Amino acid sequence: MKRILVLASAVLSLVASGVSIAQESPFVGTWKLNVAKSKYTGTQPAKSATRTLVALGIGETVTYEGIAADGSLFSYSFTSNLDGKDSPYSGTAPYGADTVAVTRVDANTHTAIQKKAGKTLYTARVVVSKDGKVTTITGKGMNAQGQPITFTTVWDKQ
Repeated sequence: MKRILVLASAVLSLVASGVSIAQESPFVGTWKLNVAKSKYTGTQPAKSATRTLVALGIGETVTYEGIAADGSLFSYSFTSNLDGKDSPYSGTAPYGADTVAVTRVDANTHTAIQKKAGKTLYTARVVVSKDGKVTTITGKGMNAQGQPITFTTVWDKQ
């Protein structure tokens, strides 16, 4: 019986420490697109958008929802272990991307490669400010029609 209690205590400690590590990630939370501070070339900005990041094991699930430039609603998500391996999108991602490969660079920086049918469409660098209040995503590549795009989106933590 004592062995079971010790084992249960050890498991609870590991689970609790994993939860606290996940909660320490500056990426986790709800973020609102700051349209006024964002810049786009070769693509239309969303009228509004929200990013929600939830820690999941060693990675995260990211969900985007909002109103596109044409007034239509959008919603898409993906789950990544932040290991650079392709993760499928659920929903319709921008520019027709069907997978994303996210890599953790450091505690406040990730890189992402969005692909369609294995071909890179665009790359992005995601940086959370040191104070954890702003995320900036800079990207460049091609849209679904093969035209060049660049963007810098600014997201405020809610």
